[in-house]
Amino acid sequence: MIRALALIGGLAGGAALSQYPEFSQQYLQRLAGQVDALNIVVADFENSAMRAGLTRTQALEELTGTPFLQDRQADMRRTFRRHAELTDNLATLRGASPLARMTMPQRLGDPATFAATWSDFTPAVPLSVAGVAAAGTGFILSWAALRIVLAMVMGTLRNRSRSLGRSPGRSASALRQEPALRPHQTATTTPRLSGVRRG
Repeated sequence: MIRALALIGGLAGGAALSQYPEFSQQYLQRLAGQVDALNIVVADFENSAMRAGLTRTQALEELTGTPFLQDRQADMRRTFRRHAELTDNLATLRGASPLARMTMPQRLGDPATFAATWSDFTPAVPLSVAGVAAAGTGFILSWAALRIVLAMVMGTLRNRSRSLGRSPGRSASALRQEPALRPHQTATTTPRLSGVRRG
């Protein structure tokens, strides 16, 4: 039972993880598009700052005085942080091989890019080396994890059933009872008269 369930879980995990190389490739393409769009926003802001004789930091500090300007400043700070993070992730993923990307799931963590990639993702047959390696890794990890969990669950259930089969506060020796004598097995005794001889 445990072996069969572990095998099924291993196959499911292998099939799921085999899609990781293809998904990471499509995510990389989406990520490049996100970085290109942010490059335009950042460059436009910096060009406006340069025309005013300001650096990026100085231009951000100028966005004060009204609620609108303060909100605009907060928006631009978030944009700059996201641009720096996605640019770094893009450079790292581009420089890594498909096998190496399997060790970088944190680089695929941008929510907007991930959601866009997932919505259009179509599973592919894992014919590449990375796909086969991912499938094998997923099978081994899923099989081992599910086997351990099932063994722990079954062990817990066995211990519980054993404990329920024993009456609390009574030992095994107390459970043994002497067999009752049947009526025809009851010993009969003949009274003996003291000092009387039989003729």
